[in-house]
Amino acid sequence: MITRMNPSTLIGMVASFFLLAIVLFFAADDPRQYVDWPSLGIVLGGTLAATFLSYPLKEVFRVFGLIATVMRNERMYTRNDINELVLISKLWIKGDLHAVERALENVTNPFLRTGVQLVIDQTKEEDILDLMQWRILRLRAREAAEAQLFRVMASFAPAFGMIGTLVGLINLMSLLGGGDLRAIGQQLAVALMTTFYGILLANLVFKPVAVKLERRTEARVVLMNMVLQGISMMCERRSPALMRETLNSFVEHHQNEIFDGRAPGKNGEESSLAPQSNG
Repeated sequence: MITRMNPSTLIGMVASFFLLAIVLFFAADDPRQYVDWPSLGIVLGGTLAATFLSYPLKEVFRVFGLIATVMRNERMYTRNDINELVLISKLWIKGDLHAVERALENVTNPFLRTGVQLVIDQTKEEDILDLMQWRILRLRAREAAEAQLFRVMASFAPAFGMIGTLVGLINLMSLLGGGDLRAIGQQLAVALMTTFYGILLANLVFKPVAVKLERRTEARVVLMNMVLQGISMMCERRSPALMRETLNSFVEHHQNEIFDGRAPGKNGEESSLAPQSNG
């Protein structure tokens, strides 16, 4: 199935291209003066080189997959997870173990599936909660490291832009004695282009990707905590109706915090900030 592009990412890309188009075609006599391949090579090459020096190879190669993740309109199926938890809880209270196992086969959320499996295996509630909380912490730490990778790249890009500027200024000094103002102006423009590229990449690519990944992690952690609450109530054999209301209130409360007070969608529409897989 083809996944649609994330709407906010699409809007950001269009706005970025529109901004650059204004700069290139309306604020400059010749748009080609903003294209300088050596300057771009210094910024991109230097940023990638520093990133490879800072991180293991396999982590750097994940950059491309993470960018694709930001581009996708991923969804987390909150309503579906609540319905599955309530259904399995009803079967569990009735003592129909075979029906619980059959329902478990249709669960697509691996985090939820693990929790229910531990419950039907008669694992102590304390041990279940400890394990699931550890998985939440592991996910948070792993995805925080992924976002940090882009923040580090955002700090490298302007620095290498400045290095390119210094290289350009050194070349400029060699021309001052000749008195060729045209050549001097060209070298000065090239010297400034690297700083331009570095700031542009840091603030329109690397930092936005990092923020997007951090927000995605927040949404995934909320869903996992909701599942954790449901598993805890299932262990205590709480009423399925109470479980449904508790989980609905839990999600709405955290959505208000995460999404700046924005109201949930109509008829239980799902959020588009995180995927279904949580563990």
